[in-house]
Amino acid sequence: MTRKNVEEMMGRLRTRHGIALRVIEALPENKLHERVIPNMRTPAELVVHLYGMSIRELVEGVQRGEIRNVDEVAVAKGIRSKADLLKYARDSFDGAGKAATAITDAQITGQVKTPWGTNPPGAVMLDAVNDEFYHHRGQLYAYTRALGVAPPEMWDFENNAVEFQPATSGA
Repeated sequence: MTRKNVEEMMGRLRTRHGIALRVIEALPENKLHERVIPNMRTPAELVVHLYGMSIRELVEGVQRGEIRNVDEVAVAKGIRSKADLLKYARDSFDGAGKAATAITDAQITGQVKTPWGTNPPGAVMLDAVNDEFYHHRGQLYAYTRALGVAPPEMWDFENNAVEFQPATSGA
């Protein structure tokens, strides 16, 4: 993995992030803290895990050389509204994007200390960002459907907000 790969990954995630924001917008506000699916996170906890741990903390952790646990339950308890949840998702993605632009080749190839007792190379942790994002975005789709809400089409990039639409070649 190279810095160019990190930049490309964040570009692809940006368009998918736009759709994930639309899925979050589709969640009923009065269900953000309910156990939609037994033995799984609440919608608020899932979004905090997706954006706080799986995106922001992994990318910032590679830059810092250490992944830290996020107290997802505590953060989710501080979410009072859908607007708060959307702000958290946006701020987390923006923080990850900022860290991604500053990551060096040495950080990509260097070891990253984790709370799981492993020290993989940064590239491994950055690869995990994609896996985690797609997995948890899929869970958000399951949650919206379980709540009786039709989520946006998974690949409907053209209806994203302008800043989340695919980049055009030559632009």
